[in-house]
Amino acid sequence: MKPIGDRVVIKPAPAEEKTKGGIIIPDTAKEKPQRGEVVAVGPGKDGNLMTVQVGDIVLYGKYAGQEINFNGEDFMIMREDDVLVIL
Repeated sequence: MKPIGDRVVIKPAPAEEKTKGGIIIPDTAKEKPQRGEVVAVGPGKDGNLMTVQVGDIVLYGKYAGQEINFNGEDFMIMREDDVLVIL
């Protein structure tokens, strides 16, 4: 996958299976992860270089991006502006 413009492709971190206290969380109650690893970065837009790099671990907004399934794996495609912080 090669995103265009100022878009990035992120592999979301898996949702938590247990709480810190050891309680198992059912699939219906799991929150969408808001953290993931950047796997592809577009060239940028209007001459602006991209800040995020492939391999960066990032946090993004709860409702940011578009979820896709590619070759059996889940990914998020979003604009670089939707990335909140690089960890």
